[in-house]
Amino acid sequence: MRIYKFEDVDVCEMCHDKTDGHKILGQRLSQSQGMRPKSKTGITVSVKKCTNCGLIYSSPQPIPNSILDHYGIEPEAYSWKEGYYDYDPGYFSLQIKHARELLDFKPGMKALDIGAGLGKAMKSMQENGFEVYGLEPSQQFRDRAVEWLGIPPDRISLTSVEEVEYPENHFDFITMGAVVEHFYHPATVIERAAKWLRPGGIMFIEVPSADHLVPKLINFYYKLRGTNYVTHLSPMHAPFHLYEYTTPSFQKCCDRLGLKLERHYYEVCEILAGPNFVKPLLKKYMEWTNTGMQLTVYLRKP
Repeated sequence: MRIYKFEDVDVCEMCHDKTDGHKILGQRLSQSQGMRPKSKTGITVSVKKCTNCGLIYSSPQPIPNSILDHYGIEPEAYSWKEGYYDYDPGYFSLQIKHARELLDFKPGMKALDIGAGLGKAMKSMQENGFEVYGLEPSQQFRDRAVEWLGIPPDRISLTSVEEVEYPENHFDFITMGAVVEHFYHPATVIERAAKWLRPGGIMFIEVPSADHLVPKLINFYYKLRGTNYVTHLSPMHAPFHLYEYTTPSFQKCCDRLGLKLERHYYEVCEILAGPNFVKPLLKKYMEWTNTGMQLTVYLRKP
């Protein structure tokens, strides 16, 4: 049984706008909701949207008694993505290509992977000329990276980004793929990581998009059924997403922290909802309208 404390959110994490006037989108259950959330029981929290930058968040924010209540699980029990446990030499290749372009790459540049997981991005960056380090707070994931992919144990620290210490102005490239949505204070983590980045260095961040079309369609379906539930976020069940982001939320965060939003793009990713014959049309529409599931940003430290 998980035990939570609930903290009110007074200001937007990314732009620091007061939350008093933010829009309430609906309620989110502490379990997967399916198509009939009114038939299920559990704790609900309100889901809100910042009217200044578009960040979607829960308020109050449910915080577990121990972070291991969320992430102290075997890797096989965590991800729904098919092929997640297969390593492809081309993994992370697009991000490495962008990093090389933005950094004017030279072999031996230092990279740090925050939330290294199974170590696949670390391995790919190492094979492409980076001197790579990583940190991973889950013992199970860190062990799997060492045993499965042969990541040197002294290159992947078992710790959290809030606790680890690195020299300032040390890394050329810092990556946070599918991790920033899990931090309770994401802007604080970005600010902390930016101190470890050398001037001119690049930070890669990959997050769920607040403008994703599919949740809007599901929310509309819920509304037609007469409920006030929404499908955004999953703060109390896997994958434990606490935020959904917009490009303006990163731009305003960068403005506050003195960083530059160098590049951004949206990806549709896998479409799970809807009949198969509709999915190609949904994919095309999301590509045209930038309403795919995933937002990727590259931030530069001036």
